[in-house]
Amino acid sequence: MNWSLYFKDVQIIGSRYLLVAGIAFFVWYVVIRKMISSKKIQQRFPKFKDYAREIGFSITTIFIMAFIPAIVLGSPELSKHTKFYTDIDQHGNLYFFLAFPVMAFLHDTYFYWMHRLMHHPAVFKWVHLIHHKSVNPSPFAAYAFHPLEAIAEAGIFLVFIFTIPVHLYHLLFFFLFMIIYNVYGHLGWELYPKGFSRHWLGKWINTSVNHNLHHQYFKGNYGLYFLFWDRIMGTIRKDYDEKFDEVKSR
Repeated sequence: MNWSLYFKDVQIIGSRYLLVAGIAFFVWYVVIRKMISSKKIQQRFPKFKDYAREIGFSITTIFIMAFIPAIVLGSPELSKHTKFYTDIDQHGNLYFFLAFPVMAFLHDTYFYWMHRLMHHPAVFKWVHLIHHKSVNPSPFAAYAFHPLEAIAEAGIFLVFIFTIPVHLYHLLFFFLFMIIYNVYGHLGWELYPKGFSRHWLGKWINTSVNHNLHHQYFKGNYGLYFLFWDRIMGTIRKDYDEKFDEVKSR
């Protein structure tokens, strides 16, 4: 394994998490907390022990996630079988930009079905329960996974590099977007406007209210970026639109 690449990956993944989650926490939970507390999705705040648990498991996740790219891309014997490329002109600018929505679709699909598996009774209490200890999540819950779930979450990296051509910038920018949206999903406040969940486009987009309901009740709303798998499979919670309207009407 390429240990130099591993520690570089730890630095990149860790700094993204600490920066995005840290800024979100500082702004919403410290600076403007009193001004917007009435608009918090759940009308209470996590305790210090909850923040500590979320950060602790997230740090473990960071060190686990860094192994996969370091092992695969750091090994010439493995990397030659991937679709990783370094010259944008090899596939052109059009493909470079179109790859991002493809990656979002692939990740959302992977996450939905992996997430459903994590909620199977034989798996949930041993693995996914760690994440669901954050019944009222904070931004720090974004990476708060059991080590086995951290490995499963990191599996999307393998899906990308072995199925579609991906450039280094694809990985850097997409996973930055991922942690930003992940932190938003665990923020505790809804940022989309009133009526978004019923809008012709908004009804297909995952929201902080939607994911907060999943944490609160442990059932339904399994998507990451989108809601089409939830709607197709009938796993969208029936109280979602009502809760979204209630939160945005305060």
